[in-house]
Amino acid sequence: MPKFIPAKKRIDVSPGESVRIIRELQGLSQTQLSSICGIPQTTISSIENGRVNLGVERAKVLATALRCHPAVLVFPGWQLESAA
Repeated sequence: MPKFIPAKKRIDVSPGESVRIIRELQGLSQTQLSSICGIPQTTISSIENGRVNLGVERAKVLATALRCHPAVLVFPGWQLESAA
């Protein structure tokens, strides 16, 4: 089996940008996401623009609405160090 080379990290993504990217990939507007999860649209906008911290509890609610694991939103750039 060939050994795979991991992809290089191209950009840093903030938690808010992670929310926006996943929301857009699912074809949802901020208003639609707001109605699904109950978080006001203005708060979603503030999270996506880095004016409000995401926080663990909001991450859980948004992750449920976006059908992803909360860690994807809270720690978008986290990587496990490989043991040598």
